[in-house]
Amino acid sequence: MEPSIALVDDDKNILTSVSIAMQSEGFTTRIYSDAETALKALIEKPADLGIFDIKMPRMDGLELLRQLREKSSMPVIFLTSKDEELDEALGLAMGADDYITKPFSQRLLIARVKAILRRAAYDPAKNGSDNQPEESEPMVRGRLRMDPARHHVQWDGKAVTLTVTEFLILEALANRPGVIRTRDQLMDAAYQDDVYVDDRTIDSHIKRLRRKFREVDPEFSGIDTLYGAGYRFADD
Repeated sequence: MEPSIALVDDDKNILTSVSIAMQSEGFTTRIYSDAETALKALIEKPADLGIFDIKMPRMDGLELLRQLREKSSMPVIFLTSKDEELDEALGLAMGADDYITKPFSQRLLIARVKAILRRAAYDPAKNGSDNQPEESEPMVRGRLRMDPARHHVQWDGKAVTLTVTEFLILEALANRPGVIRTRDQLMDAAYQDDVYVDDRTIDSHIKRLRRKFREVDPEFSGIDTLYGAGYRFADD
């Protein structure tokens, strides 16, 4: 059965364009133009993944996610505007899986959807323990612990909440401590299906990664910048 995607946005143009893009990739779509209707429908019958706009009248995407999380662990991607960094942080803290900034490319959104669905397929908490593929062992690099099967990250035993993109970039760095990874290599690791992003996008993700780790360890210095070359993970 094709995965179902719930689209929640008060912009009909976005609903239409995203729905067409998802259906072209073999997904089925469920469309909602307001969060109240979406909440009732998704509690009764969760989709495989939700794509929610943050800014909507009456009930916004954050409140929709908050109430939905009381009943469901359905993966959610937020669509945000460039000036909504605080909302992004709140959304991730409340259990969103990723966010994409408007205006966005359909190819990038599709790539993120596929990545999250792949991850969810390996998550025993969401799918039950039977008939699951064999899980990979967590990766430990000094004070860093990464569990790809559960999308868990810890630093010094403290949880760090990362988006799918941030997780993939960190995983690419930590897989080979001390080895310089160019921006192109990190783009290949984080953005599959030939999605193009510019160098500044990777730099922005690295900045967010450092900020999130420094929230649990103000002295964090695990990601080095090699100017003109790229980045590397500093193994403790």
